[in-house]
Amino acid sequence: MQTRRDALKRSFAVAGLLMGAGLLPELAQAFEKSAFEAKTVADVFKALGLPMPTESKDVGLTAPDIAENGAVVPMTVQTSLPGVKKLLLLVDKNPSPLIAQFMVNPAVEASFQTRAKMGQSCDVFAVAVMEDGKTLFAKKEVKVTLGGCGG
Repeated sequence: MQTRRDALKRSFAVAGLLMGAGLLPELAQAFEKSAFEAKTVADVFKALGLPMPTESKDVGLTAPDIAENGAVVPMTVQTSLPGVKKLLLLVDKNPSPLIAQFMVNPAVEASFQTRAKMGQSCDVFAVAVMEDGKTLFAKKEVKVTLGGCGG
């Protein structure tokens, strides 16, 4: 008969194997506190040790032109470029501009959807971080009619 303790041990062992094989999110590495606490877009890149990005039509950003409610603004970031390591989503005038960081590996399609809070109308950036260290971005202005970040 399997005890609860044995089941937990096996579960942790399997999770460890999957994480080691890159099949589970590596939460400890994915969360970079200083980048999420940065107050400007430039500070986000500095905290991540990345160069300022170059605009590219190969990075896609989908967001509404007008967000009626800034508390829930749907956004999609994607690229079909080979060699992408991370996709970032930034909202320029938010108190914390970095709203999402997605780790990408060859087994994953580099397309992610999320919702973000926006306190005011501003530019939104989708950034692709490449394996060679280059950063590429797409930008879109989103007008907010009802603020979501305390507005």
